[in-house]
Amino acid sequence: MTSHRTDQTMKPATAAKKLGVYLPATPAEFQEGLVSRSELSALQADPPEWLLNLRRNGPHPRQVVAARLGVSIAGLARGGVTEALTTEQIDALKRELPEWLQQERATQAEVRKEAARLKEKKAARAADPHHPRP
Repeated sequence: MTSHRTDQTMKPATAAKKLGVYLPATPAEFQEGLVSRSELSALQADPPEWLLNLRRNGPHPRQVVAARLGVSIAGLARGGVTEALTTEQIDALKRELPEWLQQERATQAEVRKEAARLKEKKAARAADPHHPRP
């Protein structure tokens, strides 16, 4: 018996998230149809011009905007940034460095520092032969 394997598909929103692009900025044919895993792989391996342009210039989804600004998605919301931004707008925010962005970057740095401290502490405990295991 031969098994017929069909390619899994995903909604355009899922594919856009995996590609790191803002769905409303993608071409209509991308937004309207399902995307198979093989199509997604092909887009990642050999991105068409529209995908390269979106990644380069935007508009970018919140997770990309947050990463480029060095803040969390919640930090973006606290700063009043609720819409997708272009690369140009992100660069302008970096140059202007408003107070909310400075504060959110400091918060993010503290979060990373605490995460590293906890990871180090966990590694030290794991290496300690006298520490009881749960």
